[in-house]
Amino acid sequence: MSNSRASRSDIPIFGELWRRIQALPLPVPEDSLLLRVLVQGLVIVGIIATDVAAETQMSLWAVPLSVVGATWSWHRRRKRNVAVKFLLAMAMLVALFAFLGNLFTQLNDTRLVLAELLIQLQVLHSFDLPRRHDLGYSMAIGLILIGVAGTLSQTLAFAPLLLIFLALALPTLVLDYRSRLGLIPSRTKVGTRRKNSRKLLPSLPPELSLGRLSLILLLIVTLGLAIFASLPRVPGYQLRTFPVSASNQVAEADRPEINGIANPGYVREGNAESDGEGSGGRGSDGTELDDTFYYGFNTKINQNLRGQMQPRVVMRVRSQAAGFWRVLGFDRYTGHGWEISREQTATVERPSWSYRFFLPSRPTQAQTREVVQTYSIVSELPNIIPAMTQPKQLFFFTKKVEVDAEDSLRSPLGLLDGDTYTAISKVPLRDRTQLGQARSEYIASIEDKYLQIPSSIAARVRQKTEEILAKSQKPVTVPYEQALYLAQYLKQHYTIQPNLPVLDEEQDLVEAFLFDYEGGYPDHFSTVLTIMLRSIGVPARLAVGLGPGEFNPFTGLYEVRNSDAYAVTEVYFPDYGWFAFDPIPGHELIPPSVEDYQTFGVLRQFWHWVAGWFPSPVRNLLATLFGGIFRWAGQSLIWLWRLFTSGWVGLLTGLMLACGLAFLGWLGGNLLGRWLHSQKLAKLPPIESVYQQMLDLLKAQGYPKHPAQTPLEYATALRPHYHSEALGAIDEISQAYVLWRYGGKETSYNLLRPRLQHLIRGSSGFG
Repeated sequence: MSNSRASRSDIPIFGELWRRIQALPLPVPEDSLLLRVLVQGLVIVGIIATDVAAETQMSLWAVPLSVVGATWSWHRRRKRNVAVKFLLAMAMLVALFAFLGNLFTQLNDTRLVLAELLIQLQVLHSFDLPRRHDLGYSMAIGLILIGVAGTLSQTLAFAPLLLIFLALALPTLVLDYRSRLGLIPSRTKVGTRRKNSRKLLPSLPPELSLGRLSLILLLIVTLGLAIFASLPRVPGYQLRTFPVSASNQVAEADRPEINGIANPGYVREGNAESDGEGSGGRGSDGTELDDTFYYGFNTKINQNLRGQMQPRVVMRVRSQAAGFWRVLGFDRYTGHGWEISREQTATVERPSWSYRFFLPSRPTQAQTREVVQTYSIVSELPNIIPAMTQPKQLFFFTKKVEVDAEDSLRSPLGLLDGDTYTAISKVPLRDRTQLGQARSEYIASIEDKYLQIPSSIAARVRQKTEEILAKSQKPVTVPYEQALYLAQYLKQHYTIQPNLPVLDEEQDLVEAFLFDYEGGYPDHFSTVLTIMLRSIGVPARLAVGLGPGEFNPFTGLYEVRNSDAYAVTEVYFPDYGWFAFDPIPGHELIPPSVEDYQTFGVLRQFWHWVAGWFPSPVRNLLATLFGGIFRWAGQSLIWLWRLFTSGWVGLLTGLMLACGLAFLGWLGGNLLGRWLHSQKLAKLPPIESVYQQMLDLLKAQGYPKHPAQTPLEYATALRPHYHSEALGAIDEISQAYVLWRYGGKETSYNLLRPRLQHLIRGSSGFG
């Protein structure tokens, strides 16, 4: 070693540099092995959580290398390790260049790229952890990784890792704080192997007792869940990100370009077909459909099919509001189903430097609200792109998409597990008054396409529809009210028939539903409503899509299954566009949309779970009470948000109102605190109550009692600050308290109370 050092010093530049390095003080190492082990545990959990959330395998190499590096750092913590530091710096530069290269291919969503960089830096950093603040960097990286995993996670598989991270973080923070204070744990001898060789283990401080840490962890988790559930979700107040699968992640060789629509579930003699003549089992023509695919996602649908789907999750949606994820629209009724009569589509291309498509949109006089939705595909779907109504922008991984005549989006590639895209919809708000006053004159193109009905059933269906409308207590003449009334009538007077027989070729579905079976399959209700509206001159079409699915309050995602697919009726209103109605029993009359946004949605989910344990009368009473409270709170928050975002006048008004409310809250809090304190004093023994009131008075004047001071020491310390009369009262009350507290001698309350009043009246006199 001495020869090598001498050789370095022969070169003037390196010799001077080496002498300066040697002159630097050695770093003060962190000797707590337990702290190092816990920090390494945090890092490992963060790496594994990122792998679980992003479905990667970085932990296979990162965790072992990180453990090797941490072990090396422990044994070399008192060395300078100059050569190792130089190599690590070079390796970090390589990681930086690799990160920049990956960044340009993942500009749409950089979270995973940043996480990969952090993991690489942490692995390198683990070989150089001599000091406590070096361990602090590792703790910060572990925290960032668990945060990134939380944003990437779409399932509850992340929850156990989060709990493990919290369980490790508590003792880590305790040990880190003790190290900062210089509290070195004592070491206890536990055994001897040979002479002058003893194994030493640190004794754990009481702060690290298992019972205490478990209680703190339970309190943190409980408080965190309560805050999480109580936070209001105000529309439009979410962070907007636009994740989309990168084009280089999509293996186009495995996905040949599709012309038209291809539903992979349709099979005829073992081959995929796209004629859509069957669904959910076997149709009258022998066509079969895989029981995991919805029959309606095709250019033609045969509603004479019988069968049941096997439920499975097909996608997860992160959206600012629940909605009906629309897929397709149909204009032509065939008697047994529907078809899209116009095959022409408009092609929309995106620029090469962006994943954003600007989609054509129909003008509307209705107020609209922008809703951002991100779709993560979990199971194979047809090449039709689900989105909320009126999408205006689409972030998608193909170079082009198509928009058909019924406002549906088509991809040139099928959707597979792992695909991600984002849609921004300009959703029209449903105003019953406006739509009720909409014009009832339609242009020729609307009448030609959306009033079509087979002539063989037109007169009979029209007569039945008019008979139903005539039953209303007041005349129903405008299209919007007619659609509402007919949808509600179908819900109440017709039933779902799970054992409905297959119809003959000459039978019409709508006729059989209304006059023969008084019901049918769920989607038959929407078909019947559509044809009934057409029969009285109201333009309507059938639309199929997926319901919102089940909202997971822990992930913030809507988990959508194939069994959530169903059909609705869309009615056209001039100047306002298309609005959906749902006549299926058990569904809401109006499909979910932005009007149904739940400000306290997570708390609402939790309430539904708790309310299931109560009897019906109690549940209904509590639902009415708390429902009114949360509805008022939600409307108030939305009103405040709209006020703040309505311009400068609204902003200033909102700030003034917020300041006024804050002042009233502060004043009310003070009054409540004083009242609670007075109640507490009233429950104390008389002498202790007088003494505590004296302490409160002196504290308010700037002379609080230190916990280590005895009552008499405190009274002595006050002598320079008060005149003799005040000091006499302080000494007398303090002496009486000491005699009562420690000697069992009780002074008359009637003697002490005047002394306290005298002290209060003369408290302004200082010595």
